[in-house]
Amino acid sequence: MDDVSAPTGREPELTAVPRPDGTEPWAVVFGGTGYIGGRLVPRLLAAGYRVRLLTREPARIPAFPWGSLVEAVQGDAADPGPVADALADADVVYYLVHSMSAGKGFEEADSRAAENVAQAAAAASVGRIVYLGGLHPDGVALSPHLRSRVQVGELFLRSGVPTLVLQAGVVIGSGSASFEMVRHLTDVLPYMPAPRWVRNRIQPIAVRDVLHYLLGAARVPADVNRAVDIGGPDVLRYGQMMNGYAVEAGLPQRPIAALPVLTPRLASLWVNLVTPIPSAIARPLVESLQNECVIKDHDIDALIPPPAEGLTPYRRAVALALGRVRDDDVETSWLDAEVLGVPSEALPSDPDWAGKTAFTDTRMAFTTAPPARLWRVIEGIGGENGWYSSPLLWAARGWMDRLVGGIGLARGRRSRARLEVGDALDFWRVEAIERGSFLRLRAEMRVPGLAWLELRASRHGEGSRYDQRAVFFPRGLGGRLYWLAVLPFHGFIFRGMANRIAATAEAEEVEVATPPAPAAAAAP
Repeated sequence: MDDVSAPTGREPELTAVPRPDGTEPWAVVFGGTGYIGGRLVPRLLAAGYRVRLLTREPARIPAFPWGSLVEAVQGDAADPGPVADALADADVVYYLVHSMSAGKGFEEADSRAAENVAQAAAAASVGRIVYLGGLHPDGVALSPHLRSRVQVGELFLRSGVPTLVLQAGVVIGSGSASFEMVRHLTDVLPYMPAPRWVRNRIQPIAVRDVLHYLLGAARVPADVNRAVDIGGPDVLRYGQMMNGYAVEAGLPQRPIAALPVLTPRLASLWVNLVTPIPSAIARPLVESLQNECVIKDHDIDALIPPPAEGLTPYRRAVALALGRVRDDDVETSWLDAEVLGVPSEALPSDPDWAGKTAFTDTRMAFTTAPPARLWRVIEGIGGENGWYSSPLLWAARGWMDRLVGGIGLARGRRSRARLEVGDALDFWRVEAIERGSFLRLRAEMRVPGLAWLELRASRHGEGSRYDQRAVFFPRGLGGRLYWLAVLPFHGFIFRGMANRIAATAEAEEVEVATPPAPAAAAAP
């Protein structure tokens, strides 16, 4: 098998035990293209397993970095034929499938699929089933979502195949539905009216620690057949989780009012209204938070020791998810590589509502001018050359910035024609440049968030294509209101800018001069 290195800063602490014939064992993953599965597969490969996936859409697998290193069987977990094919020669089976967003009848669908896999695993003499279930209290009425997770775990435990059910609560990592609900609610709302369950105690766990336990589960003794709870080192109320996120995100603490009138259905509708999370996912998440979810014991420690550096505290897990803490543990962080210039950890399977909210304005224009001429116009932008759009609107934006204590347009640009990384350019700063093709500017005006402007020149037929993208990461509700306020002007500013840059490059005689800036406007 092709070599694959460990994808995180944590080297696999538990590696695969070769078969008696010296070959690598097989790990079969159900749900391998999902949020957890897509992050587990490369760790299994790095630990020395051969990996096979059962998936309804094999065409999606090549989009993953590890796509060429796995086998794929097309089918559904409820289909006996494909399941039997997938489990042939399997040593360990990871079952990461659930039907939370499937609507009515999801409990029956979950049980039917799990029963089919359990029977096929017993027939194939599989050595171990590992199931990721849900952390829950005992002796209380559970939500349909948690109840289904418990039933699936019990089906596997009765299968005759040694099974380890790992029961986890709120998983902290960018892309996790539970974490995304915390993220979006806290980002949007300066004041949080919430159901009474915001006072319930919860024991969240970082996704990197979930992956540690999943990898270690393949190596527990063969006589282990039980469910165990897993959780991080912190026990928090849901409101504390939101405010812990706020601190890491650089937001003010959110006042939270627990209201007795918010039923789970109303609360899920409220979540759906103020966040991009679909109601089909929001409702089971909200329902599952009605009970306290704290691990009942630490039996897991005798089966799978915690990571050598310890379990990840909640605030650090949030910092990893936000990209504020950088290490090689890439699975938790969502960052736009095109904008921020750092590795992006979003996987093809992550939902489009996952990650930090970003607003964009994208424009494109074509010109008969060659790319070199178009680039000269791009690189000559700013200062006395202006921004190839309404001078009045750009000047007004500069005045507004000065009124709130910003730098406005007074800095101009340096006298040289060539821009360099770090150059000041009016109220922008040159952050990245690929000479002849790409310029990225970071905004230094006073805005409630982070903003970039990207300009590209590329060949198109006999001429050129100009691409322009403005990106804004809002901070809190104020950032979102700011974007909505300036949105009507973008059509004038950015559309006109793109068209005039292309037209200027197309002119027969193009002279892009960069006169010296006044002394008072020199860059700091």
